[in-house]
Amino acid sequence: MLLVGLPLGGLALYWLVTFPDIARLAKSNPASTALMEARMTAARERGQPVSRQWAWVPLTRISSHLQRAVIVSEDAAFFQHEGFDWEGIRQAAARNLEDGALRRGGSTITQQVAKNLYLSSDKNLLRKAQEALVTRALEHRLTKQRILEIYLNVAEWGRGVYGAEAAARHYFNKAALDLTAEEAALLAALLPSPQRHDPLKITPYLAKRQQQILGRMTLRETGGMRERRQ
Repeated sequence: MLLVGLPLGGLALYWLVTFPDIARLAKSNPASTALMEARMTAARERGQPVSRQWAWVPLTRISSHLQRAVIVSEDAAFFQHEGFDWEGIRQAAARNLEDGALRRGGSTITQQVAKNLYLSSDKNLLRKAQEALVTRALEHRLTKQRILEIYLNVAEWGRGVYGAEAAARHYFNKAALDLTAEEAALLAALLPSPQRHDPLKITPYLAKRQQQILGRMTLRETGGMRERRQ
């Protein structure tokens, strides 16, 4: 028991000392993220130019189309759960057991914020435990609107392109506030593999994914209108 307890106690103490100041995020924006730093480090190691296109904007300056597109494509129950989509986690765990590896995580938007801001991209149980603790803290310390604002500002949208404003200007030469529903759906379609696809080169996958997201956006909007009438 002592041999097991000492390492676990040391690990718990390390987590406590290094745990990020989540409350600070309520009023101040991060100067960088763990994902950005990792990307820049990898580029330096490969001898490639280090670039970062990034401009923070408040949620009110991001198109409502993009907000809806990201939610329906990444985390449809975002405003209902407390950081964890247990059904999505169950399904991901079942697929991981079938694959024999930790490949899928069923991540919510809050979990992705936790990972992007503070954690490595390693897929192991220790990293997932850290992610769970940070996710819990984010949900307790921040509003849903603030979590969504952070996500839309730190999400990776291509090589060296981070956040909605930089993505809108890089791909469509316009502000994030001015994105159309079609453009928003196309950007949302990139999020699972932002370095693999280019929205200016529409592939069959991107076109199909865009139409799926547009369909979900329409259903969500129609459902909201019905609720308001009732």
